[in-house]
Amino acid sequence: MKFGFVVPWGDARDVAEMASVAEHNGWDALFVWEGLYGTDAWISLAAAAMATNSLRLGTLLTPVSRRKPWELAGQAATLDRLSNGRLTMSVGLGAPDTGFASFGEETDRRTRAELLDEGLAIMCALWSGEPVSFEGKHYCITPSEFPSIKHVIQQPRPPVWCVGALVSPRSMHRALSWDGLLPQTVDNGIARQATLEELMTAMPEIRATVADRSYDIIIEGSNQEHSPAAWASAGATWWIESLWDAMHETDPIAASLDRLRDGPPSLA
Repeated sequence: MKFGFVVPWGDARDVAEMASVAEHNGWDALFVWEGLYGTDAWISLAAAAMATNSLRLGTLLTPVSRRKPWELAGQAATLDRLSNGRLTMSVGLGAPDTGFASFGEETDRRTRAELLDEGLAIMCALWSGEPVSFEGKHYCITPSEFPSIKHVIQQPRPPVWCVGALVSPRSMHRALSWDGLLPQTVDNGIARQATLEELMTAMPEIRATVADRSYDIIIEGSNQEHSPAAWASAGATWWIESLWDAMHETDPIAASLDRLRDGPPSLA
């Protein structure tokens, strides 16, 4: 199992400092969330890339439905080059209750799923470095010869982790088509992370589907409340430490730095 940390709060300079501290204290990755307004996730990750050498960097997560795929593809490719191939992108439908309606973003679940699928297809095509043609329900692209720096370091593309609802065959098909699963389920229309028992029940089918390739299972939580070792035994390959309660503390940045200095959890 590898260990990451998701930044609960901080500006770009703070994220860079956290990334440096994480790298020096044995963490494998640092992630930032991508909000509708506020500190820019990709500028923060660029600052983190310049402050580190080996730490993986990524979003947790990017709601692709509210991004122009070509702009997101360019940001991701730029970060992958800047970090010398250390980007991991997490994607999903996003949480509409974080202000989607207030900013005029799409809130319909089915439409957001369609935008996610088309957006990912366009990004992967653009990362190939070739002129792209695409015709979908929401996007239509004709080949452009406009010069650009097109390549990504990681081939054929940076890893893409995708939210998958264990109760939805369509959602799981999407997630299992990429490089990693953020397992969720839905209770009365409200999404939540799958429980340990729910993941264990789903693992035989997951393993059978991805048996011929490397595939990650990503769990987020607090080491004080959950056992990373139990999740590892169930098949999880990444533990992402979160301190969301720190957002309500007097100094959430100091709380994050203190946790990072303690190093990742032990599996003993």
